[in-house]
Amino acid sequence: MSSPTPEVPRMPTADRLRSDLDWASQIRCILTDVDGVLTDGRIQYAADAGRVCHELKSFHVRDGLGIKLWMMGGFHFGIITARQSKLVAHRAKELGIQHLVQAAGNKWMAAQTMMKAMGVSAEQVAYIGDDLPDLCVMRKVGLAIAPDDAATDAREAAHWTTSSLGGQGVVREVIERLMRGGQTWHQRVAELEADPVTPQSSSEGD
Repeated sequence: MSSPTPEVPRMPTADRLRSDLDWASQIRCILTDVDGVLTDGRIQYAADAGRVCHELKSFHVRDGLGIKLWMMGGFHFGIITARQSKLVAHRAKELGIQHLVQAAGNKWMAAQTMMKAMGVSAEQVAYIGDDLPDLCVMRKVGLAIAPDDAATDAREAAHWTTSSLGGQGVVREVIERLMRGGQTWHQRVAELEADPVTPQSSSEGD
């Protein structure tokens, strides 16, 4: 006799109908995966003249500027990835991201440690993920988000699905939506126009 098919968790309709203003008043922190969110999910390798293999990653510049504007507004930002990459560490340092966990075997445990350091609760966290290892976080935080090309399970677990594909400005789209919803986006833009050097010290937004 076959086992019954487990029921797929569904997002409450009330959560899907909440206004952006309501979400923005709740969220104080964004945590994100890397591959499939900050990148398009492809893992590329190239060999140098000495036949030493190097990993390549591409990050979207608009994500970078969005992250800086988010943190300028006094909000928290963190990265949790199951892989280990010097490129991710470099990108985080370039953007001034202090909270980074790589080689995370259990992303929820990593998220809990990060939230404690930030002084935020799970309900105040938005998490962006694209695949099965992200579900353990997505199902416990206040706002779960998936890119448009995320795995089916991630999209089903998400309150929001972005119009952007992974690596094509997903994080920027989320940040703009939250900050516009909370009516803080235009203030950050005005500050950027008044002092364009400060948030672009790493040439973000060229």
